[in-house]
Amino acid sequence: MWKIVLPGIAMIGVTYAFARYSFGLFLPEISSALNLSESQSGLIGSVAYAAYTIALVTAAIFIHKMSARHVVLYSGASAFIGMLGMAASQGFYTLAISAFVAGLGSGWISPAFSQVVAQSLESQERDRGNTWINTGTSVGVVASGPVALAFAEQWRWGYVLFAILAFLTLWWNARAIERTKEKPKEAGEAQFKLDMLGQVRFMILAAIGIGFSSSIYWTFSRSYLTEAQDFSTGGSMVFWIIMGAAGIIGGIAGTIIQRLGLGWSYRLGVLVATASLVTLTIQHPAAIYLSAVLFGISFIFMTGLFIVWGTRHFPDTPSVGVSLSFFSLGTGQSIGSVAAGVLIDGLSYPIAFLSFAAIGLLFVFIKTTAHPISAQETTAQPSKSV
Repeated sequence: MWKIVLPGIAMIGVTYAFARYSFGLFLPEISSALNLSESQSGLIGSVAYAAYTIALVTAAIFIHKMSARHVVLYSGASAFIGMLGMAASQGFYTLAISAFVAGLGSGWISPAFSQVVAQSLESQERDRGNTWINTGTSVGVVASGPVALAFAEQWRWGYVLFAILAFLTLWWNARAIERTKEKPKEAGEAQFKLDMLGQVRFMILAAIGIGFSSSIYWTFSRSYLTEAQDFSTGGSMVFWIIMGAAGIIGGIAGTIIQRLGLGWSYRLGVLVATASLVTLTIQHPAAIYLSAVLFGISFIFMTGLFIVWGTRHFPDTPSVGVSLSFFSLGTGQSIGSVAAGVLIDGLSYPIAFLSFAAIGLLFVFIKTTAHPISAQETTAQPSKSV
C-alpha cells in the first residue's frame, strides 16, 4: 500500500500546499515587490480557485480518456511550471497566469489518485489509502511554513525550491505508479448525468456546509490572531505549522470510518471542527493552539471522509465522486470566505467565528446515505450507510 501512498502524499503536498496555499504565506512580500493592490492580490487568489474548479470539472473526462497515471503526472507538471512562473513573475499578469497554471494540479490530483488507488490497492485497503494520501496537504503546510520563514525576503527562491521539490515528486510518482494494461476508456463511458445529483444530494449538501463553515478559519484565522489577539508574525506562523502538523493525524479517517461507520465518523468530524472555531475565540494561548490542533485534525479528517463518501457513491468511477464532493467543498469555501469578510467588517472576529460554528453545527444532522451509482446508468441501488 505504501508504495502508492507515500508518493501520493508528496504529490498532494506539492499541488495543494506549495502550488496553492503558499501564495498566502508569501503574499506580503510578493505584493511589496510587484506593487500589487489588495484587489489585485484577491483576484489572483480567485484565478487560482477558478483553475481548481475547471480542473475538477474536467478531471473525470481526462482520466477516462487518457489514464489516471497521466493526469497525476500532468498535475505535478502544472505545479512545477506554475511555480517557476511565479518565481519569475515581474507583474500582475504574469503572476496571475502562473497562479492559474499552478492551481490546475490541485483540481486534477485528488480525483486522479482516487482512481489510482482503486486500480492499485485491494478493496480493504482503499479507504485507508485514500485518507492517508489526503494528509499530503498537511505535510505540505508543515513544510511550507519554515520555507516561508527562511525565504520571506527572497520569496522567488522559495518558489524555486518548491518547484525543485515538485519535479522530484513528479519523477517519484512516474516511477511508483505502474502503467495500466487496460486501454484508456472513452470520455463517453464516464458520462455524468444531471439526475445523478439528486442521488448524491446529501453528500453535496454536507460538503458545501463543511466548506462554508471552515472557510473563515483558512482565510481569517491568522489575521484574527495578529489583529485581535496581538500575536506576532512568527507566533501566527507557529500556529499555522501546528495546524498543518495536526492534520497528519486526520489520516486515520479511513480506519475510523471502518470502525465507526460513515455516519458516526461524519458527525464526530463536524463536532470537532465546530469546537475548533469556538476554541479560537478564547483569549488564551493554550486554547488558541488547541484550536489549531482540532481544526487541523478535523479538516483533513473531513476531506478524507468526503473522498471515501464519493468513492462509495461511484465505486466504478471513483474520480467522479471525488470531483463532485471536492467541487461542492470548494463552492462552500468560496461563498463562506465572502460571507466571513462581510460579517467581520460588520460585527467582529469573535462573533463571526461563533456564527460560523453555529452554522457548521447544523450540518451534523445530514443523512450519510451512500448509494452505489454507475456512471453509465441513471439508476442507483440503495446501499446501507454504515
